[in-house]
Amino acid sequence: METLKKNILAGKLSPVYFFHGPESYLKEEFTALIRTAAFPSEEEAACNTHVIYGPDITPGDLVARASEYPMFSPKQLIIVRQFEKIKKPPSKDLQKQHDLKLAGYMNSPAEFTILVLDADQLEKKDAEKKPFSTLKPFRHDFPLIKTPDLFATQRAREAGWEFEPDALKAFTAYIQPSSREICQEIEKMITYASSRSGEKNITAADVYECVGISKTYNVFELEKAVAARNLRLSSGISLMIMDREGQKEGLGNIVRYLTTFFIRVWKLSQPEVRGMAQSDMAKLLGMYGKQEYFVKNYLAYTRSFSPSQTSQALLALKDTDASLKGLLPYGDEKFLLLRLMQQLIG
Repeated sequence: METLKKNILAGKLSPVYFFHGPESYLKEEFTALIRTAAFPSEEEAACNTHVIYGPDITPGDLVARASEYPMFSPKQLIIVRQFEKIKKPPSKDLQKQHDLKLAGYMNSPAEFTILVLDADQLEKKDAEKKPFSTLKPFRHDFPLIKTPDLFATQRAREAGWEFEPDALKAFTAYIQPSSREICQEIEKMITYASSRSGEKNITAADVYECVGISKTYNVFELEKAVAARNLRLSSGISLMIMDREGQKEGLGNIVRYLTTFFIRVWKLSQPEVRGMAQSDMAKLLGMYGKQEYFVKNYLAYTRSFSPSQTSQALLALKDTDASLKGLLPYGDEKFLLLRLMQQLIG
């Protein structure tokens, strides 16, 4: 993705881009970069950018549109949204003809057209079929963000800012792991923090203030209460989180966070891990950059739970998750939460 961005910013534009995957925000961002690089002015871009939708065109229609000379500029930009839903011709014979037209175009794209084909996540078997298989040489994948802490750190640095360790941990614990939400929340925090003088650091206070997290009632504090095996405090913080976020959604967030917490504790309890360097432990735990700072906290947490207690906690979290998904019966979310806390700590 970095190479793609460098090429676009350098003006090295491809005649076709097949953007594939669920991260719509990043696809929109790259499409905007292409638009800016393709035209010398906004006026020219506005006149020669055409947005169409997959359900409205067939592959043959697309080839016809891309083969038409632009009227007001040496180039035109055609953006096809929902390309995964491109209209199928009414018969197999016609479909074959359209697929051949598209394949022919891809072998020799028009010099005056830039095509951006934007598709949501395709099933693997569908991606191997035409017309999508024809586009393999032009494909760029935009998968879901798997390491939101790394992504958030990178985006903040691009704007000239750094997350403090506590801030990054609180931010990634609460934010949804999507590029759109991460980027929008970082923009809010930078705007908020820019009002003060000094270093360009995003603090935990900035996160609490801008992301809407109570400093007292959040999963960051819940982790500490669980590690201290304080049943009353853990239950109280959890109930406050559920009251704020909604019963089911709040409990779901708690389960996901504590599952990560206990998996990390379990990994660090293994004898072969104890002799590792702290940097290697951080990689094992999926903690990168400044999050390595918190490895020492997790090492301390291993003293609170025996390996068997950690395994039992993970089973309890699994059962609670199954209940929330309707696979196991339960009364209500508060009862489910209190039972879970007793299983984890009691």
